Amino acid sequence: MSSSHPSPSSRPSPASGVPLPPTAPSRAAVVARLRAAGCVFAEDEAALLVAAARTPDELAAMVERRAVGHPLEHVLGWAEFGGLRIAVDPGVFVPRRRTEYLLGRAVALGRRAAERTGRRTVAVDLCCGSGAVGAALATALDGVELHACDIEPAAVRCARRNVAAVDGQVHEGDLFAALPGHLRGRIDVLTANVPYVPTEEVGLLPPEARDFEPLVALDGGTDGLDVLRRVTAAAPRWLAPGGHLLFETGERQADRAVEAVRRSGLLAEVATCDERYATVVIGTLPSGPAGAGSR
Repeated sequence: MSSSHPSPSSRPSPASGVPLPPTAPSRAAVVARLRAAGCVFAEDEAALLVAAARTPDELAAMVERRAVGHPLEHVLGWAEFGGLRIAVDPGVFVPRRRTEYLLGRAVALGRRAAERTGRRTVAVDLCCGSGAVGAALATALDGVELHACDIEPAAVRCARRNVAAVDGQVHEGDLFAALPGHLRGRIDVLTANVPYVPTEEVGLLPPEARDFEPLVALDGGTDGLDVLRRVTAAAPRWLAPGGHLLFETGERQADRAVEAVRRSGLLAEVATCDERYATVVIGTLPSGPAGAGSR
């Protein structure tokens, strides 16, 4: 995906439009079809679809899928994230470009952990979806030991394709229950792409997210923080002394998210990026006796 292309979270979802002719559409016809369907970035999307299609029939089918609302990343089969081309299968959560801010913070903390400990950094990508964060993190950090997990079987299958490229492991299951026990107390960087949309607001999401991504990756419960509270409650037992938990949240949820982090015994910090509209909360396990005792 070109850098000029909007993220799924910022791109409006198209509606149905004029049917395509049965033969392969020209570049101009593709643009016209996408524009009629409501795609604001029709020219950029047309270029990607034309480049990806192997046959005229495949191009026509891809254009039609996009025009009726499928996420562009599902149609292409990939998304650009952290400088990588990440495989994204239908039914799998699409990595958001705003999450690259979380990735940058995680990379910096992973490098500091390696310098501080003098050993191989241990990283976990919790609620990994396609495995985009973990794959990009392992690419940026030399010699990292990477584990990723998700409760969705489709996500696990997709993540294994992406994470295998960086010699990581992917596990299927519910949050920390999916992880091997030997990671307890050893994780230096724990990224958690938890769902944080309040249940009553899921219906307000763009249709391409609401209709084509798994509900479990979107619905965060009554106030959007149900899954996050489970993560923060268990994280201190899995983090290494001085280890970090990083997750995204909504700006208006940040104060309550920080409260959950502090209740678990972690030190809390909020980092924001106005350019990407990203709010990231970082929880750190104290490296002294108090931190060790909390596990």
